[in-house]
This record gives sequence, structure tokens and C-alpha cells, in this order.
Amino acid sequence: MKKNRLLLLFGLLLSAILVLSACGNSDDADSADEGTDGSDGNASEETNDFSVAMVTDIGGVDDKSFNQSSWEGLQAFGAENGLEEGTGYDYAQSDQDADFLPNLNRLVQQDFNMIFGVGFKLAEALKEVADQNPDTNFAIIDSVVEGDNVASITFAEHQGSFLVGVAAAMKSETGKVGFVGGEESELIKKFETGFVAGVAAVDPNIEVEVDYAESFGAPDKGKAIAANMYNNGVDVIYHASGATGNGVFAQAKDIKNGEPDRDVWVIGVDRDQYDEGAINDTNVTLTSMVKRVDTAVQQVTAQAMNGEFPGGEILTFGIEEEGISVADTNEEAYTEEVDKAVQDWKQKILDGDVTVPSTDEELETYMDSL
Repeated sequence: MKKNRLLLLFGLLLSAILVLSACGNSDDADSADEGTDGSDGNASEETNDFSVAMVTDIGGVDDKSFNQSSWEGLQAFGAENGLEEGTGYDYAQSDQDADFLPNLNRLVQQDFNMIFGVGFKLAEALKEVADQNPDTNFAIIDSVVEGDNVASITFAEHQGSFLVGVAAAMKSETGKVGFVGGEESELIKKFETGFVAGVAAVDPNIEVEVDYAESFGAPDKGKAIAANMYNNGVDVIYHASGATGNGVFAQAKDIKNGEPDRDVWVIGVDRDQYDEGAINDTNVTLTSMVKRVDTAVQQVTAQAMNGEFPGGEILTFGIEEEGISVADTNEEAYTEEVDKAVQDWKQKILDGDVTVPSTDEELETYMDSL
């Protein structure tokens, strides 16, 4: 009897061990499937294997503008997904147009899953490389390239330029404002025409002086153009010229250093360029037309990583998509009165009461309607 009881107890103990062992294996399997953050473990492994890179235009990755904003987007994506710089995300610097093609090919050879061409000037080179490498995902910023493995990222720059044109007109005391472009092109024309229209919306009698540096990487030329404009009575300059715009800021700060009581302003572009206007205890940056290139880069990269890459699509980021905004960082210069005017015109654009021109022909029609 005692022997049977011991056998029964042993059997119960063995059963308990088997049950506990099964539960442990189940938990381990669940842990492997879920990951420590509750996400799918396999997805996490795929995330770590994903890699993305970009090729700059000649403005450079630290141009305090367009390229820098794109790079900040990749850095943010890398940080969010545990990627290491150099292998998980990286960039290739272009010092001249001839660097575009070899830089793109080098990144392909390094097996990056997603490659961005930053700026419309890379469109031709990116098209060639994308056609040759159908298994790699590409994206072009500020241009349209056809291809099932290419996403074209565009922005409604004319809308944002219209709004900073309103700000310039509200701020100007001389009745003369300026626009400095990089290379004259269909893209930069969107900035120019939107700005001119915004100024005219407030006061069609304000004069807008326009000049092009014919380069996105010539701060010395930007400084010379700005000096000429300020000497001609312009008191607010909007630049859409990449690193060339650094010279516009430099000239405004030089004037402010020599004549502290004189009001000269710069409107930045692509990212909030408030820091570029800092001088002593003041700042010459009135506002900036912010293109959320960083957000667009992060969004499209995430889609690619998740198997939802928008290949063959044209993506447009405007005011409604929160891809365009106006910086209000300089609270002393960008007053409530200026902001109210900007917000009022922004709402008119959103409501469809105003169609912002993006070409010379559309601008002419718009001006005739005032």
C-alpha cells in the first residue's frame, strides 16, 4: 500500500514538472515572437537589418538648410530604430555635380536598402542608377523621376513662400523687399512667385527686387547680392539658395554690427534658420519658410522598411499635410500682428479662397486679379 502511494506521488510530481516545462517553453516562444517591447521579434530583427543612405547636392550635409534637414531626418530615423551611423544610415557628400553618379553607385554597392537623392539636380543620375538596380528603393527630393522603385517627394513651396511674403510685407518699413535664389529653375521659381504673390496680397505697391546667384554653394556671392539689395533700400530678404544664403545672413549681421539701430531682416528657408541670424543680443532672422524634409524622409523610409514603399508615386507635402510651415521662433520680430496676418492668409489657402501661383504665367494672372 505504501509502495503504491509513493508511486502515485511520484507520478503526480512528474506530471507537474511536465506541465511547468511546457508552460516555460510556451513563454519562451511568446518572448521570441513578441520582443521585449511587445513588438514582433522577427520584425525587430528585420528592422536592424534595414539600411538607408542619402547623397547630398553640392550644398553639403551641413548647409544649415536643405541637405542638413534631410540628414537630420535620417539621423532621427536611425535613432528611433537602433541603427548605427555608417552601416544602418549614412550619407555621401557631393562637392560637384560630377559626384552624383559615383556616390549613388557606391551606396548601391554597399547594399543600402533605401537611397535618397537630395535635390532636383540629382534627378538624372538617380534615374540612371535606379533603372540599373531595380531591387533597390530610391527616392528623389524636389523632383519627379519615373520608376517603380523610385518615390518622388515634392513640396508646395509656393504656399509657404506666399506666407513668408505676407510676413515680409507686414514687416517692411521701406516698401522694398528682396528675393535671392540659388540656380534659376522651375523649382526655385515656385519660391519666387509665391513670395512675390504674398507680398502683393498685403500691399501690391511694395517693390520686390529679385536676383539669382546661379549656385547653391556660393555664400560669397550671396553676401554680395544681399549687400547690393540692402544698399538699395531693401530691408527684408527671403533667400532660397541653400548654402549661398549663409552669405545673406552674414551681410545682414555685418550691417547690424555697424548700425545697431538699423532694421535689416532675413527670411530663412527649408529649416528654421533662427540660429543663423543670432548676433550679440539680437537676431536678424525674421522667420523661415520651413519645409519638413526631415519628416518626409522619415516617413518614406519607414514605409520602405515596413514593406510599403510608395514606388512610382509622387508625394506632395503642403500646408494641409503639415509639410510646410512658417517659423515663429523670433518672438520679438515676428510679432502677433505679423502672425495674425500670416494665419489669416494660411486659412484662405486651406479654404481654397486663394490659389497660390507657382509660375510666372500664374503670377501674372494673380497680379491682374488684385
